Amino acid sequence: MKVSFSVLTLLLSTFLSFSQSITGVVLDAQTRMPIESASVYFDNTTIGTSTNDKGEFEIEKGDHINATLVISFLGYEKVLITDYNDKINLEILLKEAPDALDEVVISSFDGMSKALKLQFFREQFLGKSKLAESCIILNEDDLILKYDKEKKQLSASALNPIQVKNEDLQYLITFELEAFELYFSYANLLKEQFRIRSMFYLGTSFYKPMESSKNRRTEKKRERVYKGSVLHFMRALTAEQLKKEKFSIFRDGLGVKPDKYISVSTVDITGLFLVKMKGPLTVLYKGDKQTEIKLSQSNILQDPFFNIEFYVDRFGNYSPISAFYLVGYMGNLRVGDSLPLDYNVEGDK
Repeated sequence: MKVSFSVLTLLLSTFLSFSQSITGVVLDAQTRMPIESASVYFDNTTIGTSTNDKGEFEIEKGDHINATLVISFLGYEKVLITDYNDKINLEILLKEAPDALDEVVISSFDGMSKALKLQFFREQFLGKSKLAESCIILNEDDLILKYDKEKKQLSASALNPIQVKNEDLQYLITFELEAFELYFSYANLLKEQFRIRSMFYLGTSFYKPMESSKNRRTEKKRERVYKGSVLHFMRALTAEQLKKEKFSIFRDGLGVKPDKYISVSTVDITGLFLVKMKGPLTVLYKGDKQTEIKLSQSNILQDPFFNIEFYVDRFGNYSPISAFYLVGYMGNLRVGDSLPLDYNVEGDK
């Protein structure tokens, strides 16, 4: 079964700073009173902090970071900043969010049991691997799961950020879910028989290493997850070391030289890479983990020659997410098999 999905990782600052920290203050947009304990983090990384009693924060930043800066606090709309400048003290104004209780609607039975909805959500959000089986969603009661019979669609939202404990990889993941849509090509509710057509979810995330994360066993598990992942591929791609990192490129079933279909160039002083591909392409890692890089249907209509362009930062974080989609090994990886973007960022093993 082929399942395609996209995970929104809002990313890629157009400004590269060489300083080591960003400072700012977080205020209520209406009262301009400071907001204490607001979360401030770089999306999909382990780098984060919180505001003090004056609403002030300082977050460490290295030259590698071009990820989106996320500022959030319960009961307020999240703010995403991609054009931050650490030479200026940022002032972030948070607006109160609509009452979250308004999302909870008591309605008639929609045909799918709560247990089955949770099962599908766990499998498609966390994954089905052995690593995913070690993951626990700590606040499942905050999930709002709805099934639409006409669309054959399962959707999910959450009253609070989803808290995931990854026992094997030793991370506590805070995932602020913005969308989750699971579509079935076939759905028989009576017999509980389903075929999945596609899945899509997006949001921002923060990874907190657990106390016992710095042991050799955990490091080996993280390294196994990294090898052959999207993160590994993007880093190898921009370093022009696909062959060295054991990635092979195929077109129409035939092995090809990467530079014939892929070009990588740096973008001025931003620290970003511009990647151009003539797709669709197939990527193999160590000859067996296969992934197809495909254009979305809308992009195919705009560009029948399958030209794909996207940017990659020094983390291996790419944008725009909509430039292509992945089918196969990389496309099937979920939160349970994920690593933060700053994993081993100083040098891949």
